[in-house]
Amino acid sequence: MSRVGKKPIPIPDGVTVNVKDNMITVKGPKGELAKPFHKDITVKTADGEIRVERPSDEKKHRALHGLVRALISNMVTGVSEGYEISLQIIGVGFQGEVKSNKRLLLSLGYSHQILMDAPEGISFSLVRDILKVSGPDKQKVGEVAAQVRKLRKPEPYKGKGIRYLGEQIHRKAGKTAGATS
Repeated sequence: MSRVGKKPIPIPDGVTVNVKDNMITVKGPKGELAKPFHKDITVKTADGEIRVERPSDEKKHRALHGLVRALISNMVTGVSEGYEISLQIIGVGFQGEVKSNKRLLLSLGYSHQILMDAPEGISFSLVRDILKVSGPDKQKVGEVAAQVRKLRKPEPYKGKGIRYLGEQIHRKAGKTAGATS
């Protein structure tokens, strides 16, 4: 049996879970998430926990068992605690500004400024050079953080650009003086 799939998911206080047909809806203090799951997998809620079960030991069912359990666990964590990814803006003159938690204005060394609107459920916050992308949906938070990073990836010579907080950039040596022969 799947080690991930057989673990029950505890439901924290303030979170409600509703399972109908092949759709699960999770509501909590940070928001509401709904996601469909495979018709072969059964999801049951009882005694303050969620259990995910599979019909057989086929390879497909074993894979779906762990996947559905992990997705539901991420939903419960997201609506109760939320997810956050921190990005660091590094470079002379590289700066950002957050307008009303939903709009991000970045100056990244291009001839123009970049204005980025946050998708629904995602918010930005900026303290000095640390940009935080937060929201209840783990997948969406990661996707938005990757889109922001893609605007100016860190370059290998000086390390300028947008990087994840704590990310190590492999630096290259610059040009060296050539020997004359």
